[in-house]
Order: sequence, then C-alpha cells, then structure tokens
Amino acid sequence: MTQSADTVFAHTTVLLEPTVAMVLGVHSLTKLDKRSVSGVYVDATFGRGGHSRLLLQYLADDAKLIVFDKDPQAIAVANELAAQDDRVLVVHDSFASLNRQLDRLGIAQVDGLMADLGVSSPQLDDGSRGFSFRHDGAVDMRMDTTTGQTVAEWLSVVSTDELADVLYQYGEERHSRKIARAIKAMDSYHSTLQLAEVIKQAHPNWQKGKHPATQSFQAMRIFINNELGDVESFLEQSLTALKADGKLAVISFHSLEDRLIKQFLQKHSRGRYEEDEHLPIPPVRPKYFGKPARIAPSDDEIKQNPRARSAWLRGAVRTKQEYGQA
Repeated sequence: MTQSADTVFAHTTVLLEPTVAMVLGVHSLTKLDKRSVSGVYVDATFGRGGHSRLLLQYLADDAKLIVFDKDPQAIAVANELAAQDDRVLVVHDSFASLNRQLDRLGIAQVDGLMADLGVSSPQLDDGSRGFSFRHDGAVDMRMDTTTGQTVAEWLSVVSTDELADVLYQYGEERHSRKIARAIKAMDSYHSTLQLAEVIKQAHPNWQKGKHPATQSFQAMRIFINNELGDVESFLEQSLTALKADGKLAVISFHSLEDRLIKQFLQKHSRGRYEEDEHLPIPPVRPKYFGKPARIAPSDDEIKQNPRARSAWLRGAVRTKQEYGQA
C-alpha cells in the first residue's frame, strides 16, 4: 500500500550548520550577522530546503540563491519558497547541468556551492517512489519522475550479467551473481517488497542489523539515476563555476560518493595528478583548491537523527590562481 498524495513526510537536514558555515567560509555561524553576506550561492540539491533556508538567513538582500533539484516534489517546495523570497531562483535540473544553467541565467561564477547527495527522507519514506522496501510501492527509483527509465523497466530488459555487474559496482554486493539470477527469474517487477524478498532469499550471508537487499537497492538506484556520473560532472564544473575564494561543501552518504569527492579534492589541491607519479619530470598542474576539510556528524546529531551516521561533509576553498600557491 502506498501513501496518499497529501502525506507529509518529515525530513531532518543532516550537518545543517556545518555545511552552511563551510559554504560561507566561517568556522561557526555565530561569527556572522544575519542577512550580511552578499554574492551568488548555489544549493545543488534543494531537497526540502533545510540548507537553503538556513543559508538565506545570512544572505543579504542583494544576494542570490540558485536551487537545483531533479525531483518534481522538491521543485514544488522550492517554488513555494521562491514565491516568498525573491532572492531564490529555482532550476528543475540535475546539478550535472550546473554550468549550462548558470549560463542560461547569465551568471558567470558563484561565491559558494553546496550539495547534499543521495536520497532524502521524504523520498525514502514515500513507498510510491520505490527507493525503499519499508513500504510497498512501484519499482521506480527515479529522482526525476518526469523522465527516464524506471528500475522495473530496466530490469525487464537488462541481461543477468549486466545486472550482476551493476549490483557489484554500485552496491559493492559480493553475491551479485546469485542475486542477479534470482531477480531475472522473477515474473514481474511491480512490487518493492516482492523484489526485496527475492533478494533476501537469494542472499547467502545476512549481515546483522542490515536488510540483505540494502546494497542491491542502492546499486539499482545509483545506476538508474547516473548518480556517480552526475557527481563527477558537478565536481569538475565547480572548477570553473566558483570564483576565487569561492567555497565548495558536499555531503555524501556512502563510500562510492565519498571516495569521488575525496579524490577530486586531493587531486586539485595538490597540483599533482595520479598519472603524473610515474613520469620522470611531472608537469606543472593547476592547483584549484586549498587544503580540503572533512567534518563528520556529532554524536548528538547521530543520536537525534540515525540517518546521519554515514554522512561526511567535505569541502575546500577555490584558489585565487590556477597555478602557484593557494
């Protein structure tokens, strides 16, 4: 049974104050006066607007906040906020279109970029979206329900080998081959609970405290939404989208995303690339970022919001010069 259209889903924003402080370039928001910061900022994953609403408290009347999201439900909330606050501009698109959308808006560069990756609580708690198996619903899993292929449609045509590869690559599922064979033996893909049960029965090693379908559902969601590809594109575009001294702040919730962000910041803060290590005379490379920062949720936050336990916040400040010192 799925939830009704008017169901209200609660959402607790993860790493709220640390993220806003990082994108504003301060250690603590207590260092700032309300509505005192000018400039142009981007919330690349609006969700239900927790980070945006706090950031707006510190942005001056002449500042702008551009909010992106692929999810039509999130965009509806963003449009409500924009109707109340003319500093807000709403973009219904993936953050992988960052620079194209900034060009469309006539904005050359921005002062800060923040993103909260992964699935929001409303998406997880709404069974009709298909992200979770706590409630039965359609096997959809699309972030943008207005376009693209659902997981159910994909499962009906994908080969067993390709499905197994996706489960292994994006879910780090060790038993991907056995699970893929069980999924492809199903008659239909209309129920998340049915799909989760088939995975559960096929999984030979249940980890205590973790549903055996968790990694497979994660893998299918990441694949169908091209989540890792979008993250890579967004990070690369941040190099040109950010002004000198512009701030980048990104929250991730699983190791695949966190590894991408970590490696990206390391690469562009060292001025040395991995492929240079074996060269006798390494070339001079651009040093785009200063020293990266990493913040984990506090014990109190995890206690109040268990979904925060796997979160990491990483970020850095864009350098003033492409070459040379930060």
